[in-house]
Amino acid sequence: MPDIFDAGGRRPHLNNTMELTKQEISREFQAILHYWKLRMTDPAGGFYGRIDANEQVDPEADKGVVLNARILWTFAAAYNHGVREEDLNMALRAADYIHACFNDTRYGGVFWSVTAGGKPADTKKQVYAQAFTIYGLAECYRAAGRAQDLELAIALFRLLEKHSFDPLNSGYLEAFLRDWGELADLRLSEKDANEKKTMNTHLHVLEAYTVLYQVWPDPELKQQLLGLLTVFLTRIYDPQTRHLRLFMDENWVSKLAVVSYGHDIEASWLLLEAAAAVNDEEITRTVRALALDLAGGALEGLAGDGAMIYEYDPASGHSNTERHWWVQAEAMVGFLTAARLTNDATFSLAVQRLWDYIQLRIIDPVNGEWFWGRKADGSLMEGEDKAGFWKCPYHNGRACIELLKRL
Repeated sequence: MPDIFDAGGRRPHLNNTMELTKQEISREFQAILHYWKLRMTDPAGGFYGRIDANEQVDPEADKGVVLNARILWTFAAAYNHGVREEDLNMALRAADYIHACFNDTRYGGVFWSVTAGGKPADTKKQVYAQAFTIYGLAECYRAAGRAQDLELAIALFRLLEKHSFDPLNSGYLEAFLRDWGELADLRLSEKDANEKKTMNTHLHVLEAYTVLYQVWPDPELKQQLLGLLTVFLTRIYDPQTRHLRLFMDENWVSKLAVVSYGHDIEASWLLLEAAAAVNDEEITRTVRALALDLAGGALEGLAGDGAMIYEYDPASGHSNTERHWWVQAEAMVGFLTAARLTNDATFSLAVQRLWDYIQLRIIDPVNGEWFWGRKADGSLMEGEDKAGFWKCPYHNGRACIELLKRL
């Protein structure tokens, strides 16, 4: 246990608590980067597709574009934050692999996955995946200034506007076949509902377009980014519950009442970032009010141990009380952002308790990186990847960067 805790595992009330936290987060960020450099680099090209719960690399695992794009974004952002050549080299390795293996030169867009050898595996065009690739490439362009990275990001933006954007009802449709034809199963994962529009995809298109606009201030892109903010304000956010609607049909009819606390708090600060990028005073004021409502609503997801639980279903009254790694990371950023905007000690205390929980329960003190999560009784969630299609350095790495900026 770190020596900043007392015998009961509680952080003492110190005047320099936030400075201690900044030092801890800075060290943890470097540890995260080190793990991915050391464990995930594939000598055959790019990065391995999976490390299992027992720290065993699976060299034959398929490689997902979302994981690769998140590695790309993380190391490009690390370079932009700290300007270390080794981080830039890792980012360029990820970008080069996207260009060489994931980019569909026939129909455009990026494949969902490739084999361990880099050949197309699942060729569907999931909009979520296109968005993360834009996100990573735009951040990489900011770091390295390579024309090919910006050009592919712009090409992906134009493909989404051509095939995914709904000109009648606004928003973006979820997924397509390789040739951008209609796809029957639109789900991002098995646990998702098969609906044409989802909060999750819209959030990450918003995130991607925000960074792309920062490096390529195109008028059409700005218009679409403003449109995404409007969609969140008028279609996805539910002012009655102070939570986000998760799954909707093409006409924005909500199909599921489940609350995702991690997405609520993640959206709270990403919406503010998008509003700042478009620099519109009126929409910034409106988004700020929405962001604080989301942060206030997300406080409901905090458990007695300081962690944030995963989901709540108001229809059944059932809570999924698992403590997932990414939810804790996003909660720290969202609540610290709210604390800075309001000076409300409730948010500040939530951040400190989350960081205490992460250090005690989520960071792997032996092998490095973060565990997938824990159950309510404190036991580890068994059988979950240490790295893979969904387990990446993006949530926790980004949280470290954003927290260091704010602290």
